[in-house]
Amino acid sequence: MPLTAADRMLWKRCLDHEQGAWREFVDRFLGLIYHVIHHTAHLRGVPLRPEDVEDLAAEVMSQLVARDYAVLRQFRGASSLAAYLAVVARRICVRKLTEKAGGGREVPLPDGVAAASPNGEKPAPAGDSDLENLEEVQQLLTKLPPRDRQVVRMFYIEGRTYDEISEELGMPRNSIGPILSRARQQLRQDTPSS
Repeated sequence: MPLTAADRMLWKRCLDHEQGAWREFVDRFLGLIYHVIHHTAHLRGVPLRPEDVEDLAAEVMSQLVARDYAVLRQFRGASSLAAYLAVVARRICVRKLTEKAGGGREVPLPDGVAAASPNGEKPAPAGDSDLENLEEVQQLLTKLPPRDRQVVRMFYIEGRTYDEISEELGMPRNSIGPILSRARQQLRQDTPSS
């Protein structure tokens, strides 16, 4: 999904240090950051306490503003701002979880990048690790029918909850899980086995 005009304007306002822009940015994307944290921890089998989640969210936000928004300045607009932030948040989260576990190799921050949610969403099943790779999700999206494409994009890239997707698309909440399940099955069929 391309960068929206509203997100482009918000991004530029943050980079220009416009009053209220950062608060608006946080209001817009903090839910996505929490979703990515929960989803990443779930995929790695790492249980998180609420204070761990808060610490990780604070670290992500801190990295976004560090060095005069250096990470945000690297954004080139080739994807949606939500997709870029999901990749950034995932990489920071993986790096911090690896450090916490004492597991050596750090995951670098992007150089030109793209679950139980805070709203009570059930964690994604363990088999969802194949959808952690944004490039695979983007490739899968081109092969899905339009409605399924919207659902997958909103859940995996934008970090929306089932309730938010249901409300925005005007579809029953209980139809979202089967759509995501079919998409995962399609991805497994289209991904060559190693």
